[in-house]
Parts: sequence; C-alpha cells; structure tokens
Amino acid sequence: MATFLYKLGRFAFRRRRFVALIWVALLVLAGVAASSASTPKDPGFALPGTESQQAFDVLEERFPGASADGATARIVFKAPDGQKMTDPANKTEVNKVVADLKAGSDQIASVADPYTAGAVSKDAGTAYVSVSYKVSGMELTDETRDALTKTGEKARDTGLTVEIGGDAAAAEVDPSSAEVIGIVIAAIVLAITFGSLIAAGLPLLTAIIGVGIGISSITALANVFDLGTTTGTLAMMIGLAVGIDYALFIVSRYRAELLEGHSREEAAGRATGTAGSAVVFAGLTVVIALVGLAVVNIPMLSKMGFAAAGTVVIAVIIAITLIPALLGFAGEKVLGRKVRKARKEAKLSGHQSPEPVSGKPNMGTRWARFVLRRPIAVLLVGVVGLGIAAVPVGSLQLGLPDEGSSAPSSSPRKAYDLLSDGFGPGFNGPLTLVVDAKKSENPKAAVDEVAERIGKLDGVAVVIPAPLNEAGDTGLVTVVPKDRPSSVKTENLVHDIRDSGKDITSDTGAKVLVTGTTALNIDFSQKMNDALVPYLALVVGLAFLLLVLVFRSILVPLKAALGFLLSVLAALGAVVAVFQWGWLGELFNVEQPGPIMSMMPIFMVGVVFGLAMDYEVFLVTRMREAYVHGERPGEAVVTGFKHGARVVTAAAAIMVGVFAGFIGSGEQMVTMIGFGLAIAVIFDAFVVRMAIVPAVLALLGHKAWWLPRWLDRALPNVDVEGEQLQKQLAHAPGGPDDDRELARV
Repeated sequence: MATFLYKLGRFAFRRRRFVALIWVALLVLAGVAASSASTPKDPGFALPGTESQQAFDVLEERFPGASADGATARIVFKAPDGQKMTDPANKTEVNKVVADLKAGSDQIASVADPYTAGAVSKDAGTAYVSVSYKVSGMELTDETRDALTKTGEKARDTGLTVEIGGDAAAAEVDPSSAEVIGIVIAAIVLAITFGSLIAAGLPLLTAIIGVGIGISSITALANVFDLGTTTGTLAMMIGLAVGIDYALFIVSRYRAELLEGHSREEAAGRATGTAGSAVVFAGLTVVIALVGLAVVNIPMLSKMGFAAAGTVVIAVIIAITLIPALLGFAGEKVLGRKVRKARKEAKLSGHQSPEPVSGKPNMGTRWARFVLRRPIAVLLVGVVGLGIAAVPVGSLQLGLPDEGSSAPSSSPRKAYDLLSDGFGPGFNGPLTLVVDAKKSENPKAAVDEVAERIGKLDGVAVVIPAPLNEAGDTGLVTVVPKDRPSSVKTENLVHDIRDSGKDITSDTGAKVLVTGTTALNIDFSQKMNDALVPYLALVVGLAFLLLVLVFRSILVPLKAALGFLLSVLAALGAVVAVFQWGWLGELFNVEQPGPIMSMMPIFMVGVVFGLAMDYEVFLVTRMREAYVHGERPGEAVVTGFKHGARVVTAAAAIMVGVFAGFIGSGEQMVTMIGFGLAIAVIFDAFVVRMAIVPAVLALLGHKAWWLPRWLDRALPNVDVEGEQLQKQLAHAPGGPDDDRELARV
C-alpha cells in the first residue's frame, strides 16, 4: 500500500497540471449536471416493516387523493376575554381566513371550516382551521408558506389571538451559515497550526472541491435514485470534515519530510505513501460506519449513508492525488516564513540539516512523556471522568420532537398550547386507525365494533369513526388520547390498541392498523432502538478487523473500539444532561428540555466512530511506524505524539468548530446534533486518543503489538507504516531521491 501510494504521490507531483485539470473538469462536469437536472422530488418518509407504514400503504391504496403524506397546518384562534369564537364578528373573520387560504395556493388540497367540521372547543373560546396540502412539507414552495404566514398575520389585526402550527408552518433550517462558520474556524486553526496561509489554504481548497463534486453529483442523480432534497445534508457535513482532516494529515507529513532534507518531489511521495496510507484506511472506517446505516432499514437513512460514503471516497482520492499535485504548485511556501528563512540561511552556510535546531521538545513530546511517567493515574482520571459524564445515559428517553418541544415563544408551540388548553393534551397527537374490512362480512359493523372497543380502553379521550371509502371495504377511526403525544401513557395506549386489534381481527375478520404522526414516531423510535445493537456490532466488528490488518495487533484495535464506546456513552450522557434534564440549557440555546431525538444514538455512533478512527489511525500508525523501525514501545509513543499530536489536535479543533456552528441554528434537532457531535469529538480526541491511548500503550509495552503467528502469516501485509517502502528506498541506487527510482512508477 505505502509503496503504491508513494509512486502515486510522485506521479501526481510531476504531472500536477494534468491532475489538477482532471479535478477541475470533474467539478465543472458535476456542476453542469447538477444545474441541468430537474428539481428533485421528495421521496417521502417510509418505515418498512412497521404497522404505521402498512397503514399508510393501505390509506394510499384505498383512499386515493387523500394525500396521506401531505403537509398539514392548523391556524388556531383564541377569542379575547369575554368573547367566543361563535360570536358573529369573530365567525366572519374566521370565514375570511378560510376563503383566503383556499385562494392562496394551488398546493392546498382542502381547508376545513371549523364551524362545520366541529373544530370549536366546548367553551367556544378556541377554534382552529385545518389545512391539508397535496405535497409534503419539503415540497411546499416559498409562496405557499408565505401565504399561510400572511393569512395568520392579517387575522391577528382583528384582535384575535392567532397562532399557526403543523409541518407546513415549520421553518426550514439552512445549514449554509453553520458551514460557513465551520470553514472560518477551520481556516483560523489551520493558519495557526501551519504558520502559512498557503498550507492552511490547501486543505480548505481540496475539501471544498470534494464537497462540491459530491453534492453536485448527488443533486444530479437525485431523481435517478430517488434521493430527495435532504440526502446531501450528511454528505456535506461529513465531506467537509474528513476532506479537511485528510488533506491536513498529508500536508503536515509533507512539511515534516521537507524539513528532514528530502526534495520536494520525494517529500510528496513519502507523505502520500505514509500519511496517505493512514488516510485510506481511516476513510475505509468512515465508509463502513456510513454504509452500515443500511442495517437500520430506513430508506432515508440508508440513502444519506451511501451518499455521505461516496463523498468520503472522493475526499480520500483527492487527498492522495490532488494534494500532491497542489504541493507541486505551492513549493516551499507550505512552510512558515521563519522556517523558509532558516532553510535558506542553512543552505547558504552549507549546513547539512536545513531544519532549525531547537533543544526544546514540542508540546506533544512533553505530554507523551508525562503520560508515560504516570500511566495509571492518567488512565484512571480519563476513564472515571468519562464514566461520570456517561451516568445520565441511564435515564435516556428517546422520541421524536413535536411542537410541544418547540421554543415557548414560537408560534407552533403557542398553537400547540392553545389546542391543548381548548381540546385536551392528546388533541395534538391523534391516532388514526385504518380498519381493513375486506375479509369482513359486514365492514360497517366491523368499523363500529372497533370504535366501541377502543373507546373503552384506558387513556382514550374521544373516538371519532369516519365513513367508509368508496369501495366500502375500509374505514377510518380517529382516536384522541387523554395525554400529550410524547407521554409514556400515549405510547402504552398505542400498544394496547394494537393488542386489542388482534382480538378484533379474530372476531370480525377486520384488520386494525394504527398510524398517525404519534404512532409513526413510536414505531420509528422502536426501530432505531432495535437496530442500535446490530449496527454497533457490525460497524465496530468490521472496523476491528480492518484495524487488526492495519496495526497487526489484537490489543490496539480492541483498545480503540472500547475507547470509542466510552467516548460515545459520555457524549450521550452530556446530551441527556443538557437537552433532557435542562442543565446549562440557556448556554446551549435549549428553551424546552424533552426526549432525545430517536436517531441520535445511531447517528452519533456512525459519525463519531468514523472521525474517532481517523484520529486513531493517524496517531497510532506513526507510533507503529516508529516501533517497526526499531524504537522501544515508550519511545514509539513519544515519536507518535511528537509528529502527530499537533495535527490531531488541529483536526479535532476544526471538527469541534464545524459541529459547534450548528448549536446556534435555532432548531432544537439541529442544535442537539451539533452539540452532541462537538462534545463527542472533544471527549474522543482529547481524552481517549490523547490520554487513555498513550496510557494503555505505556502499560502494555511490547504486548500492545502482539499478534498470533498464525494470524500474522494469514493476514496480508498492507504496509501502512511504510516499512517495505523504507527498505526499497534505502536500497534504491543513488539513494531515495535518485531519478532512476522514478522509472519504477
């Protein structure tokens, strides 16, 4: 591996104009393809294998044109004190709103008059207008959203309290501002790390090119593969993160090779052969984590994982081809001004070593020596500290956020509260029972039987049967729970209804399926819970085998996997403490504590595992490289930190900055993801990789690199640390920089 990448790096360096032209052409082609592609359609949200999805499928088949997955909105009216919504003046204003909505957009499927639909509270103080759309919330145009908002603002001028809820009223989150913040932070960190604007600019440039090609390709292929408009979100975030990291690793190694006295072309080849090998295998671990999302069997997540994995592959290929090419253009300007000046003076004075002499070890060396002196203390502090941070995981409550978890000052939350006060807490999460009575002798009697039996269950506030479909073989029953949608009692009610449905089927022949947003959220959470252990086993298992191949060790990969699990648990504990318990909520823009988003554990496992293995591979491969070249275990740890600690620290700081940029988004789901990923990187990079890893290696000594002989013989030697490359270069005629070595490319 290292030898092949060494040759590839030298080739890219020599043919830099050709290589750069290819990547520019690919970027242009992808951009043209994306711009000429039609607007991607929303593929919808599906949960294969769940009862909610079965019910939705029956609805689409038996009730054509009902727009079961279409967006909805509710405009809620509250009469002033002393008035009622049934007063003639207020009734007139509501009717105006209904008329304005019907004429406001051709995407509207129906608008329900509250006075004929029974949407007025018992005390007549509250009423609401239900709006159904022909398309999903992702496909609503800005004009349709604006019409809804302006209608509500116009109604407020009459003196009524008017609030708007529903997914049609949800504000779209634009991640571009967070990405810009991340790029700015990355630029600052890179400039400080390298002391050169050229060196800082290369990782940013190549990351942007990679993300540009990846996102443009996703856009161009969106309709071909039914990707939708949100598939590229994860790809953009991960592509930017790993693109900067991988380029940073290779540029840093190139600078080190230059300072050791190698020619620019030789330095590019060596950097690509060594750091490039680490990049390839680090990229493979990220790809495994992302492709593994298919285990969850949720099409949306699977597509997001595959799209992001494709962007990671692009980032790896760019790192091992375009970076060496750009290094050829940059020359020695990748070094800081002081270093270039010292090299020039050294050459003029005839010194053999162009690297400035300094007797003071760098921070990474000093830290590694500190850990080696006190490995047990460092290990205990790290493990106990992360263990304490992980304690809140014991009270983890998963769910999908609804409008009840929105900021109290937002219009959707106010609409939610008005409906709860006027109609009951469960009104915001009604359950839809689809009664498939095709096999029943009397479909109408079967639907009535369902309504009667379900109405007797604990936790049911209201049962509202609806007329059968045109074919007369399917009915709908709306069930309003007594408790709020996200409560445990409502979840238990859903399970009770499903259990009762089994008895109803045996008695009447009718099949009862429970769906609706509340039931869908419950099924989604359950599906994510069921998939977590298989997903974790698959990702960690495959990555463990890959790391065994890379490090040729059993204990090093095992330590890497256990350290990752510890950091993820600690990060989830921090998420629970902040977003579920409300600790430091004001600091992190948490206005309403509540359940943790159902996909958060799997999402964190997938994303953080990939990034954690990046740091593990880059840091420990340098140690492995030193060890196989003859250094003692403790010396190898110090060498790894001497050359890798600064780079890993910079990479982690960049990632923390990128993810932290999402905390101020104003949308709690996005804020939670940004906080969770940022704190996970902090725990994993600075506690696990920088403290626990060297402490464990110090305690293990030579045993850390032990591998059974039979396994050593069975495994192919991928030569990540460049041992075979070093031997070839050492025996090359005229030394490693001899031009005759190039003939082997």
